[in-house]
Amino acid sequence: MKRMTDRLAVLALLILSNTLWASGGERKGRALLDPAYVQECGSCHVPYPARLLSAASWQSLLVGLDQHFGTDAAIDDPSVAAAVSRYLLEHAARKETLDEQGRPLLRITGTRGFRHEHDELPTWMWTSSSVKSPANCGACHTTADQGLFSEHAIHLPR
Repeated sequence: MKRMTDRLAVLALLILSNTLWASGGERKGRALLDPAYVQECGSCHVPYPARLLSAASWQSLLVGLDQHFGTDAAIDDPSVAAAVSRYLLEHAARKETLDEQGRPLLRITGTRGFRHEHDELPTWMWTSSSVKSPANCGACHTTADQGLFSEHAIHLPR
């Protein structure tokens, strides 16, 4: 009986570890989304997972929040600004996200990963009335607001 229990325990551990490995943890599955970040940034757009840009890119974005893509998105409360910054920098991509001139990218849509994942989509889709822009992740990714970009939760416009 003990031998059977030991085998079942080992089997359960193997299944659990394989599941965790396959999901890739935060890197492939659901992103860890900080409440302050979701409240501040997610009130205007999808709270993009921090792992989509490097720390240098997030720092550049944070410094320019008063002119954030044509909008004043400055965070007035210093403690909230610090929490958002801490979250983004701690969960940023490990690999630098730089443009052709070696400057930090400010747009997730400019990253190699974004272009690779979306290269099969027709050009018309980006400008369709339901999508309007490559930055509108929620138009196709039904769980983008939760930081989840699984291929199983996609609804492409027609």
